[in-house]
Amino acid sequence: MIFRSIFALLILTVIKVLARFFYDVKAIWLDHPDTDPWEGVRIVCFLNHTSLYEPLFLGALPWRIMWRVASKLVAPGADITLKRPIVGRFFKFLAPGMIPITRRRDASWTYFMEHIHKDSLVVILPEGRMKRSTGLDKHGRPMSVRGGIADILEFMKEGKMVIAYSHGLHHVQVPGEPIPRIFRKIRINLERVDIEGFIKLVNEQDGTDFKTKVIQELERRMKKNCPSKNKTKKL
Repeated sequence: MIFRSIFALLILTVIKVLARFFYDVKAIWLDHPDTDPWEGVRIVCFLNHTSLYEPLFLGALPWRIMWRVASKLVAPGADITLKRPIVGRFFKFLAPGMIPITRRRDASWTYFMEHIHKDSLVVILPEGRMKRSTGLDKHGRPMSVRGGIADILEFMKEGKMVIAYSHGLHHVQVPGEPIPRIFRKIRINLERVDIEGFIKLVNEQDGTDFKTKVIQELERRMKKNCPSKNKTKKL
C-alpha cells in the first residue's frame, strides 16, 4: 500500500508541476482563515464539475498536504469513467482510494461509505456528472447537487470541510475534446467550514429533510461563490 501511495504522490507531483508551468492556477480563500486552512480538513466538496482535466487544480494545492492526498484520499468515482481503459486507469493511479459507484443508491455507495475512516480525506464531486457547454448534463438535464454528500456529513459529524467552487474548465477542455488548450487562467474559490456548524446551520433551515436542505444550501453557495467568467481569459 505504501508503494502505491508513493507512486500516486509522484503522479500528483508531475500534474501539479505541469499545471503550474502551462497554466495560471490560482485559489482564493473566501473566508480568509487566520490559521492553516487545510488543518483538520476531512472533506473536500468540489462544485461545478465540467471536465476530466480538473486534476489541473492540483496546481493550487499546497505542497504540505500532497502526501495526505496521495495516501489518505477516499473518493467516489463514476463506474462508467473508471471502466474506461485509459482514463479509468489514470484516475486509479492518481487516486488509489477512488472507489467506483453507480448512479443508483445501491451496494456500491454502501461499499464506498465503508471505506471512510477517521483519518480519511474524502473528496466528492456531489453533482455526480459533468456540465456540458450547454450548461446541462450529457442527457440534457439541468445540473444539480445530489444527496450523497449529506450521508458523508452525517457520518463525519465533526472536523473541517473545504468547499471548492470551480469557475469551470470549458475554456481549457470541453467534454469530448481530445486535447486541452494551454496557457489559460484557471481560478477556484475556496471556503473552509466547520462540519458540525454546517450541519447545525442546515438543520435550522426550513425544508423537508436533512438531505434536501444540504442540497439546497450547497446549490445556493455555488451560485453565489463560483468565480466570475471574466477572470479566466487567455494569458
